[in-house]
Amino acid sequence: MTTLGILHPGSMGAAVAAQARRSGAEVLWCPAGRSVSSKERAQRYGLTPVHALSEMAERADIILSLCPPAAAEDVARDVAACSYAGIYVDGNAVSPVTMANISTIVQRSGATAVDGSVIGSPPSDAKSPRLYLSGPGNVLRSVAQLFDGSAVQARLLSGEIGQASALKLSYSSYQKASRVLAAVAYALASDHGVEAELLDIAEGRTTSYLAETTYFPKVAARSWRWGPEMQEAAHALEEAGLPADLANAAAAVMGRWAGLKDTSPDLALVLEELHTNPEGRADLDRGSL
Repeated sequence: MTTLGILHPGSMGAAVAAQARRSGAEVLWCPAGRSVSSKERAQRYGLTPVHALSEMAERADIILSLCPPAAAEDVARDVAACSYAGIYVDGNAVSPVTMANISTIVQRSGATAVDGSVIGSPPSDAKSPRLYLSGPGNVLRSVAQLFDGSAVQARLLSGEIGQASALKLSYSSYQKASRVLAAVAYALASDHGVEAELLDIAEGRTTSYLAETTYFPKVAARSWRWGPEMQEAAHALEEAGLPADLANAAAAVMGRWAGLKDTSPDLALVLEELHTNPEGRADLDRGSL
C-alpha cells in the first residue's frame, strides 16, 4: 500500500487526498499549526494524523504539496529539512522557474521532484478535475496510480519539470483574469445603471463569463489565493518575454477583495469592495481627478 502525505488538507488538498484514499492509499497529514477547518476536513475524509512533519517525511512514499502558491517554496524547504528522500509532487500554481527552484530545494535532501498541476474544481461525485504531471518519467506512473479509478484524472506529460506548471498558468492566466475583467465591467455598468443592458448584450453570446454574475462572489472569496497565482502567471509571462500587464492588473484587483477571504459575500458587497483600495481608502473622491 502506498503512503501519501498531503500538505495541506485545504478544500482542494483534502478532496484530492480523499480520492487517493479511496484508491487504497494511506494518507498522512500533519495537524501542527493547522486551522480548525483543516482538522475537520482531515477527520471527515479519514486522513491519518502524524505528530510532526518529520514523521510524515519518514513514512510517506509520496508527498503532495497543495497550498497557496506564495507558500510553495517554504513548504518545500520544510520538507527538505526533514531529509525527505521520496517523491515530492508540487501541485501548486507556480511559474516554471519557481517550480525549478522547488525541484532544486527538494533534490538536496535526495527527493525526486515531480511537477504537478490541478485544473478544475475539487473532486467529488459530480466533479472530476485533471491532475497533470511532468518530470522524471520513471516516477510519474507511481503518482498517477494513486488516483486510478478515482474522480481525479491523472494525465502524464512528456516534458520535464516546468511543463505542468506552464499548462496550469497558461489556463489560469485566461480563466481567472477574464473572470476579474467581467466583474470590473459589470461594476462599471452597475455604477451607471446599465447592468441589465450589459447582461442582455452578454447573454446574446452562447458563452460569456460576463453573464455569470453569480460567480463574482466566489471569485472575490478566493482572491486571497488567486491573487498570488496571478502574480506567478505574470512571472511566467515575463520569463517567456510576453506582456504580463493583465496578470499583474488582475492580481491588483484581487487585492481589493482581500477582506472577503473564505466568506460568502453577496454581489452588492463584492461590487462595493472594488471601489476600495487594499489599504481601505475609498476610491471615490472625484475631486482628486
